[in-house]
Parts: sequence; structure tokens; C-alpha cells
Amino acid sequence: MNIKSSAELRNNYRKVADFCIKSNEPVFLTNNGEGELVVMSIEAYNKQQQSLKIQKDLLRIETEKATGHASYSPASEVLGEMRKIIESARVANRE
Repeated sequence: MNIKSSAELRNNYRKVADFCIKSNEPVFLTNNGEGELVVMSIEAYNKQQQSLKIQKDLLRIETEKATGHASYSPASEVLGEMRKIIESARVANRE
């Protein structure tokens, strides 16, 4: 975990930005010793958001199946639906 003060960001923005971009890791910023913000590259943020969307969609499918609200037949249809979600995320990532 990389933790920096807000003053460090102010005084060395380029260094912090380069770290985030090259490592794809976030930097946690503090103000007066208290955690306040997280800074990350746009690429890392977009990947995180896509991952969360895939997880949400897969959870929705599993919940629908478990509660009987989905009329999927065998696992092959559920797997097919999951593949569609993953493929749509890949396509969105390329755009």
C-alpha cells in the first residue's frame, strides 16, 4: 500500500502520477495524518469498474437462478450468459 500526504501530491504530482500509471496501483492520500483520498490511473479505474460490473452481472444471474426468477435450463445456458457479459466487457475495454 502506497500512502502519501496531500503535500506530497502537491509538491510531487508528476512523481505520484507516474507511479500510479506505471504500477496500476492506487496511492492513498492523507490530510493531517488522516486518510482522505485515493488516486489511481484512469486505466486502473476503468479496469476496476469493469470488474465490478462483471461481478454484479454474474451475481444477478446467480441470484435469479437461485430464487427461481430465471428460466435458464442447464448450466450451459448460464455459462453462455456469463460469456456474453464477459465478452461485452472486453469489447467495451477496447473502445
